[in-house]
Amino acid sequence: MAILLIILLLILMIMVIGIVAFLYIRQQAREFSNELFGTSDIRQAAKEMQVEYASTPKSVSAMTSLLLPKISEDFPDFNYNEMKVRATNVLTSYLAGVSAGSAGLLNDGSTELKQKLTDYIGSFTEKNLREHFDSVHIHRTEISQYRKSEGRCIVTFQSSLECFHYITDLGDNSVTDGSREYKYQTRYNVDLVYIQDRNKVENELDHALGINCPNCGAPLKSLGAKVCEYCGTPIIAVNLYAWTFNNVEEV
Repeated sequence: MAILLIILLLILMIMVIGIVAFLYIRQQAREFSNELFGTSDIRQAAKEMQVEYASTPKSVSAMTSLLLPKISEDFPDFNYNEMKVRATNVLTSYLAGVSAGSAGLLNDGSTELKQKLTDYIGSFTEKNLREHFDSVHIHRTEISQYRKSEGRCIVTFQSSLECFHYITDLGDNSVTDGSREYKYQTRYNVDLVYIQDRNKVENELDHALGINCPNCGAPLKSLGAKVCEYCGTPIIAVNLYAWTFNNVEEV
């Protein structure tokens, strides 16, 4: 009998200690939450943080002022404003294509980019899912990189944007990830490419980007050339048509 009483007392002591520890931890959590977020309700604080995150635009790597002079030196006819508009249009139409499950909505870009979009949509369709980007709003777009490699010159535009981003089941349209309620803040890179030497590009799809001589029809292997190497005809600037978009990715 005495042993049973001792066991009961030990259990009671453990329960009391557990309750005291729980109350202490809860009080400490409330004080921490109140000090950090201005409220003792952690759930309310978490909700406020989610709202703040949903309304705070992402920053972009703004290197336009530094890189644009270098680009203009290499390509005097490069129209920054026009290319910036094209980049944002490519991005919004790309996301619209993902949302609709149709690569045909992409209004600009190389064969390579259209194939990437088709494959990306297919990766969700295989799982009976659809990714959505609703009410897309672009905050800011800047040049973030300029590099030369493998016969290409690549200008990367980086955009900060917000939207409602979520994934649904194609069967019942239920949301499996993301939110229809809270906006999603993110960044995307869009690569603008100029093929300088078609003999050096790795992707065979991009060989179709070449420009032909307006006089003899011979392919211009080096688009930076001022004259056709076959017939000597001066080449009018074709930068608008030689530049194309070949990649869109979230960063």
